[in-house]
Amino acid sequence: MFISSIISFLLTFAILLSLLKTGLKNLILDIPNQRSLHHQSIPRSGGLAIMAGVLLTWVLYAHIWLWSALALILVLNSLLDDIKGLSIKWRFLIQIIASIFFLYYFGISLPWWLYVLTLFCMVWMVNLYNFMDGSDGLAGGMAFIGFGTYALAAYVAHDNQTVLMSASLASAALSFLIFNFHPAKIFMGDCGSIPLGFLAASIGFYGWQHGLWAVWFPILVFSPFIVDATVTLFKRACRRENVWQAHRSHYYQHLVQMGWGHRKTAIYEYILMISVAISALILNQCQWIELVTGLSIWIVIYGIIVLLIDDRWKQFQHAATVIR
Repeated sequence: MFISSIISFLLTFAILLSLLKTGLKNLILDIPNQRSLHHQSIPRSGGLAIMAGVLLTWVLYAHIWLWSALALILVLNSLLDDIKGLSIKWRFLIQIIASIFFLYYFGISLPWWLYVLTLFCMVWMVNLYNFMDGSDGLAGGMAFIGFGTYALAAYVAHDNQTVLMSASLASAALSFLIFNFHPAKIFMGDCGSIPLGFLAASIGFYGWQHGLWAVWFPILVFSPFIVDATVTLFKRACRRENVWQAHRSHYYQHLVQMGWGHRKTAIYEYILMISVAISALILNQCQWIELVTGLSIWIVIYGIIVLLIDDRWKQFQHAATVIR
């Protein structure tokens, strides 16, 4: 398992170098616009390197065919979207089909209402990970810490396949971070964020179904992304805005715009991610009283964070209006 993680890291690193040193880096470019947080064109094909490194490792060391096939379908669909542009309906259809196929294979005997709820949560996780891929080092850091936490929990539960899957994802994300931490030389793009969101949801579901962790565990592990994206979507829906349109109203985007910049925002997000990961691993071994207390504390912490950033953002906008 340790060797497979090294292989995943090295494969991803080599592919990233190849992308950056050849004309392939211009295959997909992120062109700055009014909703961007950067000011120059940057390749956004890093997700290809991440997934290539991971999928090759899976096939070589564990013969993980189903997850590999579904992830590859999402990579190719996202790559086509990045190059040519696909309708929202088509993108959703592929994501739903992949999620249904996964649940059909691993869902065992879920009641229909839980099946539908799980399907909704999986598709939401796929898209929210994409929404949160907008600042240097952010999505890569969440992948490294999130899947690394999955690997540790699976190791405690003696599930070697899940350890290998998660550890190879974490090591590939770490390799990507070398090139993506501010100032980023390459972005992840949809071909990385979409399959990573799917794998975060599907491995989380698999671990719950096979007793590696409780149902709340993957939600808490990826809560830095889940809370930001969900609260932002809810607020935009309340304002009757187009929730699927690109924007700059996520909490991490507000922090960057208020002067924190990409580096400071990423570091503080990492502190939050690591804190959540450690508490999730601890709470996964606790009794229900400690569990309820721990989860309640995190709900309060997130509430405070949201209110503080909202308040600072209002002050920032007011000051900008006065200056004008």
